[in-house]
Amino acid sequence: MDNNELENTQGGINPVDTAGGSKDIYFSNVEPEKANNQAEQPKVTAVKRRPPVKKKSQGITGTYVFFIVVTALSLLFSIYAVMCLNDVLAITKTSSTVTVSLNESIDNIDDAVDLLSDNGLIKCKNFCKLFAKFRESQVGPQYRNGVYNKDWKYEAGVYYLTGKMGLEGMLQTLQGSSETAETVNLTFPEGYTIPDIVNKLSENEVCDKAALLSVIQSTDFSYSLVSNLEAKEEVPYRLEGYLFPDTYEFYIGESASSVIRKFLSNGDTKITEKYRKRAEELGYSMNDIIIIASIIQCEAGNEEQMKIISSVIHNRLSDQANFPLLGIDSTADYITNEVGPSLTSTSAHTADYYMTYYNTTGSATQVGLPPGPICNPGMVAIKAALYPENTDYYYFFHDTKGNMYTAKTYSEFKQKIQTYAPYLKY
Repeated sequence: MDNNELENTQGGINPVDTAGGSKDIYFSNVEPEKANNQAEQPKVTAVKRRPPVKKKSQGITGTYVFFIVVTALSLLFSIYAVMCLNDVLAITKTSSTVTVSLNESIDNIDDAVDLLSDNGLIKCKNFCKLFAKFRESQVGPQYRNGVYNKDWKYEAGVYYLTGKMGLEGMLQTLQGSSETAETVNLTFPEGYTIPDIVNKLSENEVCDKAALLSVIQSTDFSYSLVSNLEAKEEVPYRLEGYLFPDTYEFYIGESASSVIRKFLSNGDTKITEKYRKRAEELGYSMNDIIIIASIIQCEAGNEEQMKIISSVIHNRLSDQANFPLLGIDSTADYITNEVGPSLTSTSAHTADYYMTYYNTTGSATQVGLPPGPICNPGMVAIKAALYPENTDYYYFFHDTKGNMYTAKTYSEFKQKIQTYAPYLKY
């Protein structure tokens, strides 16, 4: 066999010798490489993994955790629900009074509920807002004590609230609603002072005296006559002079702010723009005119005397170089007879303190007008202050019968006193 035959044999051609000696060639149907690979590859057996066995204790723990979470959430929800109902229905609320000051009017429930929450009167304010809005959508905010008002607001003022009122009761109080529908008509004459008015309202159970005084001193009102009127240390009552004399109808248990608004609204309507322009023509503020009118109201024996007294006051104010003092007894009498008896141990100042500013006779140091009105004057006195008689009088006095005498000079004044009222000390 030559080399070529040897190479062919190595390539996969297998010679086979037979008995007959013939040389037949057979071809194998097995590929060498494949056959070798099948022989070399080991047999792989698939192994099945068993799932992990859950421990019984783990399942029980998960159940307990779920149960505890659900129970805790239910308990929290129940507590919150009870708190919400308590805010609305006042089931366990105390009757302790909380003073709530509302400096400016508000016109929406959210701000009103926030005010109650800030003062510790409710705890679940978001729920209360939803409840109040739903209640308003069903009933409407316009009806209070049978009165319809489409522009009802939560008015500025000082309110005395308790949790026992419940949410709806507190919101209605902020809107000026009364505790009952019972009313009373009260007349306040010209010349009444704030102590007179407050006492009368309190005695007739309209509202609390302390609440009235608090509103008078601190509440801002939008009425033009008093919108810029600020409390002064030397003035006992900020709104003295502006509680217009008239007959009013009040609810028993009405809020102090609502009561005072009735007085102020009436005066703001009666003192028209015509009178306010006249004050400017005279060179006075409207507050100066009210002070003058209050003095006229206290000094005059009747309407005929008012314009004469007004002329004396105006003449003295126009000549302060010769008449620095107003020389009116009633300004000091206001402190002695009205303010002094109403002061308490908690009052800001004593009667002597106020007398320094309201004494306008003798050795007084107060030049010109006192710092505030000495009563609440009526329209006749206000008109007299705006339209005084044209005279040269600088003095006047009354005898015991109410007759009035005037004088241009001090000597004439002394002479008339000796003639008509020698019991007077000047």
